[in-house]
Amino acid sequence: VLARDGQDVVRDEQCRAVSGTWFSPYDDRTLTAASQVDIDHIVPLANAWRSGADTWDTPTRKAFANDLENPQLIAVSAASNRSKGDQSPDQWSPPSRAYWCTYSRAWTHIKHVYRLNVTEAERDQLNVMLDTCD
Repeated sequence: VLARDGQDVVRDEQCRAVSGTWFSPYDDRTLTAASQVDIDHIVPLANAWRSGADTWDTPTRKAFANDLENPQLIAVSAASNRSKGDQSPDQWSPPSRAYWCTYSRAWTHIKHVYRLNVTEAERDQLNVMLDTCD
């Protein structure tokens, strides 16, 4: 994810990203050190658990946690990821309203693909966010 989402990413001999530039769409910040970047699960693991993942088998849980095919993993600022925690859109939305459309579409897609439940409050906020799409 660091290589995919970054620019001019340099890796060390153990393939760890050690430098590059990353844009955090949650808070419109440009980050210049890998230590400033977190990999966020759009739908947090704890939220997924509360939404139905508690019934999954281990391979499905692993697939969800490491999903690079769907818009589930994204490089963002550590600060924004930590403020989000395991909250759903009705509890936390990206500070950058310009990203609300993309975020709500990704959230909705992941919940659909993995057949996870959506609360009424979550749905209401997702509709507000989806209304920002052109």
